[in-house]
Amino acid sequence: MILALSKNVAQVQPQVDKVIAEFAKRGFRSLGVARTDDGENWQFLGVLALFDPPRSDSQLMIQAVKKLGIDLKMLTGDQQAIARETAHQLGLKGDILDASLLEAAAPHETGQVSDAIEAAAGFAQVFPEHKYHIVDVLQQRGHLVGMAGDGVNDAPALKKADAGIAVSGATDAARAAADIVLLTPGLSVIVEAIQESRRIFQRMNNYAIYRITETIRVLLFMTLSIVVYNFYPVTAIMIVLLALLNDGAIISIAYDNTRPANRPETWNMPIVLGLATVLGVTGLASSFGMLYLGERYFHLDRSILQTLIYLKLSIAGHLTIFVTRTKGSFWSIKPARILLAAVVGTQILATLIAVYGIFMTPLGWGLAGFVWIYALIWFLIADWVKQRAYGVFNHAKPVYVTRGLRRLNQWFSHKPFSHATPDDISKRSPSKNNKP
Repeated sequence: MILALSKNVAQVQPQVDKVIAEFAKRGFRSLGVARTDDGENWQFLGVLALFDPPRSDSQLMIQAVKKLGIDLKMLTGDQQAIARETAHQLGLKGDILDASLLEAAAPHETGQVSDAIEAAAGFAQVFPEHKYHIVDVLQQRGHLVGMAGDGVNDAPALKKADAGIAVSGATDAARAAADIVLLTPGLSVIVEAIQESRRIFQRMNNYAIYRITETIRVLLFMTLSIVVYNFYPVTAIMIVLLALLNDGAIISIAYDNTRPANRPETWNMPIVLGLATVLGVTGLASSFGMLYLGERYFHLDRSILQTLIYLKLSIAGHLTIFVTRTKGSFWSIKPARILLAAVVGTQILATLIAVYGIFMTPLGWGLAGFVWIYALIWFLIADWVKQRAYGVFNHAKPVYVTRGLRRLNQWFSHKPFSHATPDDISKRSPSKNNKP
């Protein structure tokens, strides 16, 4: 812009362009300086180098986010050489493309442009419409997209993204469009947010498996006992006690210890329902085993047998929490103290109620001890069954709809997929570089 005003542009432009290119390779922005005495005739004097380095914690944040299985792309209004140097400083590997490619692409090259957007490490000389377009393309290709920005020009993309993040010092427009507003400088809190969100998801997933398991185990046992044996295994007051003690302990799962996954997680209902069904059937078998032992081995009358079944359902149900909270052995992740205290406290109360016969026939300490040993043995069996079930379910890889359709197209056409590189787009030629 300053060169265009200058009368001596023809003499100085080659040298100025060379200096700007050299500055850009070092990550410096260039500011042109001119002077006039009469307000009309401008003389270009020189170029000032401006250096705006990335924050000191940016590289560490990028490394941490990559370890969490998230790909990052840098979108900047700087020229391409500056963007490449900045990407090098931040440790971003991959091509930095000129955003003008998005506008110059012909309609039949839309697929190649989309491939390039997905593969690129970033874009230079970006305008607001480019940011919006990049977010939209990534979403159409099945990605969940987060966008961080601070200016008015970032607002459309922040609104479009699945998670819009307005950084500290952002404009009011960016804050209004974003889902998350950071109040402190730096981006490290984004890593903490990702880790905490994955902890929350794991707790929700564990709770869903536990709740479905308990529903299958208790309802099937009660229904089959009534239909097949014409025997009500628990009374109405026992059901109320089971519900109260169960809910009092399960609330503490919201504070349980979890390990954030290294990859993004989504709901996988086939695994949730499959595992819950396997554990529910295992619990059903243990309940009928207890019913058989109480009736045929101990020869208990119906009222004492109901107390025996009540205590077994209460203890086994709470032990199931420790089975469903981990994918490996139940001891692989230490439970939170509040969860452990809640389970132990409610089961001590349930045992005292059964032993001394509060609202039911007294059971006695001998039978209560037998129920505890029996429940602990089946707890170990259920934990072993869970690990084997996860081993079977993990062999089935999730198939996403968009990728599945593309794979079907490959099978029917018997042709490999073609993915464009930045050079292919600039040359308007098909890519020969395939990726899985």
